[in-house]
Amino acid sequence: MLRLFNTISRQLEEFKPINKEAVGLYTCGPTVYDFAHIGNLRTYIFEDVLKRALVFVGFPVKHVMNITDVGHLTNDSDFGEDKIEKTARLESKKAVDIAAFYTDAFKSDLRKLNISEPTVWCRASEHIAEQIALIKKLEEKGFIYITSDGVYFDTSKVKDYGKLARLNIAGQEEGARVEVNTEKKHSTDFALWKFSPADVKRQMEWESPWGVGFPGWHIECSAMSMKYLGETFDIHAGGVDHVPVHHTNEIAQSEAATGQPFARYWLHGEFLLINEGKMAKSEGNFITLNAVQEKGFDPIVYRFYCLSSHYRSKLNFTWDTLANAKIGWDKFKNKFFSLGRQNGKVDAALLARFQEKVNDDLNMPQAMAVVWDVLKSDLTDFDKRATLIKFDEVLGLGLADLHEAEQAAPAAVVQFAKDRDEARAGKKWKKADELRKKIEELGWLVKDESDASHLKRKE
Repeated sequence: MLRLFNTISRQLEEFKPINKEAVGLYTCGPTVYDFAHIGNLRTYIFEDVLKRALVFVGFPVKHVMNITDVGHLTNDSDFGEDKIEKTARLESKKAVDIAAFYTDAFKSDLRKLNISEPTVWCRASEHIAEQIALIKKLEEKGFIYITSDGVYFDTSKVKDYGKLARLNIAGQEEGARVEVNTEKKHSTDFALWKFSPADVKRQMEWESPWGVGFPGWHIECSAMSMKYLGETFDIHAGGVDHVPVHHTNEIAQSEAATGQPFARYWLHGEFLLINEGKMAKSEGNFITLNAVQEKGFDPIVYRFYCLSSHYRSKLNFTWDTLANAKIGWDKFKNKFFSLGRQNGKVDAALLARFQEKVNDDLNMPQAMAVVWDVLKSDLTDFDKRATLIKFDEVLGLGLADLHEAEQAAPAAVVQFAKDRDEARAGKKWKKADELRKKIEELGWLVKDESDASHLKRKE
């Protein structure tokens, strides 16, 4: 029984899909105006573990992720410059080229972290018609009003607005700052469609029933998720920073339009901290995956590091903690290599323990404890290997694809091992023993298997 913490109920709930043939999963993707930072990527690792866990317990997953390439303004309160157009202006490039470049960079980061791609990628700019259609539906039902700068959603007409974040709407209204847009009826109202400025030609703008402009940030996720997953789907996931505004507004506009529940389970990953503060582009303190690599760390070390903390717990990043994670990863990898290259049988008892931890709201720290227990167990090496590879269907560390070259055996050691194999094949046992000693003097051991010999580091 997979139990997940549902943000909207603030409780652990047994996961029961709408349709067991395909779980509908929507995860908020990147706004492609800059590189993703490792705090963003922590969320995508958590969502990848979630998807893997669903498949692990027998639920096929239809995973949809958006690419925000228009409509996300520099201020989340519906004013400021479009983030993609701003980068395009600063770099004297086309907005579509900026979006394409950072989309490719994001997908590259996913591959490096062994994060599986979604079933459906959907770009906001390629779903303008769907967004306009959804706004029309809201207009027909009386949920919108028009100001000089755009079409706005009237949050006062939704009785349970703010239920995800449990917002104190009255308190927010009383303590609201002076709004930049004084035409907004309520501080929580948000833009569904923004009009293009009269004195500025935008690179990305479209005709609409209300005027030339572009969609608001929130409407894209509602329109695209419902297009691909239906009016009500299973799971919506993202970072905890989306709870008070973006996801709150998605729920309001979606349920106002359809009269149906939007997503049944809401899962949110906590912040990655740096120096005990939130890592964010706006704070200027973000670290990219490229920076991690430039420091000499394999990206999988970062994934391994993220598995050490529960997705609903804050994780403080320092280069020292990442270095410690590398020590742990190297130790684990060497032990895994020492198990040989053949699979035995998956141990049912250990698998059940691992499954129990995964089913407990994706408790990866405790699941990793079971991983180490496998290595310390009295199973045969082949059974240990098979069991760990089974676990890796959730962990996503790529164990089945680790190559012999990752052991980084020096060329001299590799050559001695080859010469020894030839000596053994020719029954030159004395020479084979001499070569073994040379290999051991260089800090390596030779493990003979039925089909060949295998190198591993001395511990």
